[in-house]
Amino acid sequence: MAKPKHTQAHLSRTVPKNQSEFFKQRTRDSMTYYMGAKLLEVGVNPKKTIYRWKSAIQGDEEVITVSAYWGETREKIEAEEA
Repeated sequence: MAKPKHTQAHLSRTVPKNQSEFFKQRTRDSMTYYMGAKLLEVGVNPKKTIYRWKSAIQGDEEVITVSAYWGETREKIEAEEA
């Protein structure tokens, strides 16, 4: 039986809620870079991937999550956003 192919990946980082926007952007940039490198490792072309960001406040912290989508999941998201 064929194993289902993954078409998404998620990565979260926690930063202090009151951290400067500069630091948060640097965190997001490093997360994007890391995600792209991991996707390459598993054979996914990062250029054919879309990224979506989510941020959630939890007490004194902010949880930043990047989600990468490709293949069928990317197509579905793009169709829903159109």
